[in-house]
Amino acid sequence: MKAEFRQNRTRAKIHGTADRPRLSVNISNMHVSAQIIDDDKGITLAYATTVGSKQKGSKTELAAYIGAEIAKKAKKAKISKVVLDRGARLYAGRMKALADAARKEGLEF
Repeated sequence: MKAEFRQNRTRAKIHGTADRPRLSVNISNMHVSAQIIDDDKGITLAYATTVGSKQKGSKTELAAYIGAEIAKKAKKAKISKVVLDRGARLYAGRMKALADAARKEGLEF
């Protein structure tokens, strides 16, 4: 229940535009996925996930891997600035690892 309130509170403040799209992150028990979304047009500009990948390691390492991958794909799509949408997750642990890896690759948020 608390997670739903936190997610709604976060989403109410975040909106992705063409200049600064939204980086939406989903971390499940098995996989990590991230996508960059332009909410004005309703399209996904870049997407990275561990589903179907051969990447091994702890979930924190997988989150860091996805952070680096989404930043590389954002560079190809000529996106340098995004708004982080953490959803119902607190900014700690796996979420922080993903964000730090994306920043290290040059993504700004």
